[in-house]
Amino acid sequence: MFNWNRLGIIAGLSLSLVVAGCGEEKQQSASEQMDYTITGLEPGAGQTELNNQVIAEYENLDGWQQQTSSTGAMLSSLAEAIDNKEPIMITAWSPHYMFAKWDLKYLEDPKGIFGEEQHAATIVRKGLKDELPNAYTILDRFHWEVSDIESALLTANEEGLEMDALAQQWADENQEAVAKWTEGVEPVDGTPIELVSTPWSSELFTANVAKIVLAQQGYKVTLTPIDPAVLFESISTGDADASLSPWVPTTHGALYKEHEGGFIDLGPSYEGTKIGLAVPAYMEVDSLEDFEPAE
Repeated sequence: MFNWNRLGIIAGLSLSLVVAGCGEEKQQSASEQMDYTITGLEPGAGQTELNNQVIAEYENLDGWQQQTSSTGAMLSSLAEAIDNKEPIMITAWSPHYMFAKWDLKYLEDPKGIFGEEQHAATIVRKGLKDELPNAYTILDRFHWEVSDIESALLTANEEGLEMDALAQQWADENQEAVAKWTEGVEPVDGTPIELVSTPWSSELFTANVAKIVLAQQGYKVTLTPIDPAVLFESISTGDADASLSPWVPTTHGALYKEHEGGFIDLGPSYEGTKIGLAVPAYMEVDSLEDFEPAE
């Protein structure tokens, strides 16, 4: 006689195993959770093109895509991901306040697509040392740490400050640094000097600090934001006196070489400028090669 009780036990056990098996969901990798997507900037941005190159050249990123949008939208996505402790890969550059606001890390780039670490150079026109020796000395002494610039930019973002107001606030709060830059330098009485800067926030901040410090020493300072190509041309022809803006050797390297010999390079105004792809520090990845291709 067939044992219906035994059949019921077996069926019940089988169903339990099926249910248990269905309940064990495979944990998604970081690549899967990010939907194999880099969160990027505007379509025409230089780093957008480099991100596309990364996707093309790293075999482990086969099938990945880049979601382009605005810088603001990218930062909003970053903030949301960090609030939820979710994985995200973003376009990053230093200095930027994102590194002061959140704990981020750059991903290693073994193929060197994003280039080497750079610095912002102080360049001046020929003859400045003889004609404006005091200004030359101060310009030669200007130096910032990237972390200080990023902290200042975060303040500007949180308090809604323009770069000139931010620079004044920073100078007021860092008189020790100002005193170091101007130590032993005799003041002047209304001598004009013209500074030029690229229109980036970090460079406008440092240029405005320079403007304030020189003005405190009695100089009549003009500061003009201009295109990098025009910046190098104006310094080389003597139409402008100085700039603390050029990023070398990569970002403005071609312009630097084109005009080399037409200006004096006083060295870095700050070091550690960088571009690349970054992730929140809580992600257990360190390199662009730590991700997997789309299935």
